[in-house]
Amino acid sequence: MSLNLEQKKAVVAEVSAAIQGAEAAVVAEYRGLTVAQMTTLRAAARQAGVYVKVVKNSLVRRVVAGTSFACLDGHLRGPLAFAASSDPVAVAKVLSEFARANDKFVIKVGAMDGALMTGEQLQALALLPSREVLLATLMRTMQAPAAQFVRTLNEIPARFVRTLAAIRDKAQ
Repeated sequence: MSLNLEQKKAVVAEVSAAIQGAEAAVVAEYRGLTVAQMTTLRAAARQAGVYVKVVKNSLVRRVVAGTSFACLDGHLRGPLAFAASSDPVAVAKVLSEFARANDKFVIKVGAMDGALMTGEQLQALALLPSREVLLATLMRTMQAPAAQFVRTLNEIPARFVRTLAAIRDKAQ
């Protein structure tokens, strides 16, 4: 079913708005998947904050033209699903997990910061911890020296109290 001009403009505007704040975009071939499987992908993507849409390749070319995702232009062939997110790890994780469960879903290429990423690079990106885990690790690393300093300062009076208690116990 083909779209009329107004519908095409609406789709281009929707996808353009979705990639406005995106840091990464990925295209994947979905040939052979059922509607139920695609619905599962969309639900998982929605939960992770990832935009996923099946769009005609000619419309995606219009959307990515002039953006940092323009490098995807040469790879838009066949039935493709377009995914984008402001968190590059999230989009890679969602699509990689879905591809692991569905062998017919093949991640083709992605783009981040104007550079093209292969499927293998996207798999490696998917193995990274999430943004929240990375921030928690950073905070723990930054907090460790201060916590150790406080423990060291606390040890001086604690040692003094233990020494007094030992002298008291010895005197009794």
